[in-house]
Amino acid sequence: MKLYNSLTNSIEKFEALKDGQISIYSCGPTVYNNAHIGNLSSFIYADILKRALAKEFPTAKISHVMNITDIDDKTIKESQERYPSLEPHEGLAKVTRDYEKLFIEDLASLGIDTDNITFVRATEYIPQMQTLIKNLVDHKIAYITDDGVYFSIAAYKNAGKTYGQLVAITAESTGSARVNNDEYDKDNIHDFALWKLQKPNEPAWDFEINGIQLKGRPGWHIECSAMSVDRLGIPFDIHTGGVDLKFPHHENEIAQSTAIGDNNKLATFFFHSEHMLVESRKMAKSADNFFTLQDIIDKPIDPLAFRLFVLQSHYRSQSHFSWVNLQAAQNRLDRIRRVISLQPVVAAEESSDQSVLAPRDEQFLEMTNDLNVAGVLESIEAELTAYEQQSNKLQLTRYLKITDDLLGLNLSTSLQSNLSPEQLDLIAKREVARQVANWAESDKLRTELKSQGIGLRDTVEGTIWFLL
Repeated sequence: MKLYNSLTNSIEKFEALKDGQISIYSCGPTVYNNAHIGNLSSFIYADILKRALAKEFPTAKISHVMNITDIDDKTIKESQERYPSLEPHEGLAKVTRDYEKLFIEDLASLGIDTDNITFVRATEYIPQMQTLIKNLVDHKIAYITDDGVYFSIAAYKNAGKTYGQLVAITAESTGSARVNNDEYDKDNIHDFALWKLQKPNEPAWDFEINGIQLKGRPGWHIECSAMSVDRLGIPFDIHTGGVDLKFPHHENEIAQSTAIGDNNKLATFFFHSEHMLVESRKMAKSADNFFTLQDIIDKPIDPLAFRLFVLQSHYRSQSHFSWVNLQAAQNRLDRIRRVISLQPVVAAEESSDQSVLAPRDEQFLEMTNDLNVAGVLESIEAELTAYEQQSNKLQLTRYLKITDDLLGLNLSTSLQSNLSPEQLDLIAKREVARQVANWAESDKLRTELKSQGIGLRDTVEGTIWFLL
């Protein structure tokens, strides 16, 4: 399997660090609001990556960890504004647990198997973060100030390490100043906060280094370093996230995690998905140009149509969101479902020879070529055309199982007719009327079935019914 590796800016063959095991860490949401669909697209791509790996390495155990950022500038600000009368820890938990629940529900609606993801909350890994920070201070890679603990980029580089593994960083762009906020100007690279001393009405944890009391809370970047290494070790196989996380977040993760010792890698592969644009601008809450999954559902448009919309763009290409484009994806999904729902009235003899799938299964190999989902979608269209002509339900059932495992569009459900015995009886009576050339009765029954959302198509091989 070949993937684009952001560490080397090239497509490389993926090989797991340990036989029979694949470890993946995904940067999850900051739960202070609903996730917007631009962010959700990155989780769809991570899910597709995991599905492709499962097909390519069917016997491997895949460990997928995703963090929940439930302590940072934004979550604190939201909790203070919404619950000013609550104790800070209580207010923070109330905000973040609610949005965490909504986020996981969004993932499930988008066809992502949340049962096979280990979700980890930052607030539950404070001791691991403090241990890492202490070690960095002891090795003089971090230093204590009057407002917290900071990572020294200069000390890191002086130790023979490379700061700038994911982005180009020059001496001119690196300053000696410090930055305390979690997200900052990407054009100016400064020492960043590992730990922040408590401010009024902020949640805080006791912390002591060399006799110095540092009650406060972690910075954003240290959280993922502590959680990923604790759950997966170092290095692990694949780190995923949106392209906007390359710097500063992922670059700082690498620095914190590799500052001590000889290892220079946090993960062997970094998998970054591109932005989703709205009117040529990145979708972002700060730009007030974002939509949530609920906005899509309210249209109403199927969340799986949004998944299909995302998959129509390669993960390394920017996608362009509009309601027109999303409706086109819904129409495409509806068309696929209508064809799949075609059911022969009199079942044709089905071949048990699975070799008929072999040429089409080769299309799925495109998934191992840097996740070329377009090849799989083309294969679906070809298979549906063949099914319209032959109506071989057994072969289609096998094919859809492969497709659902790879793309997560849940197409197999379209094979379930859910027709009542009375409707099936009407279909059978109509077939009898057609065979004896009772056209008046045949047309009457066709009209009655149509009023119930069931269409009929008469072919040279027999009649097929489908859901309208």
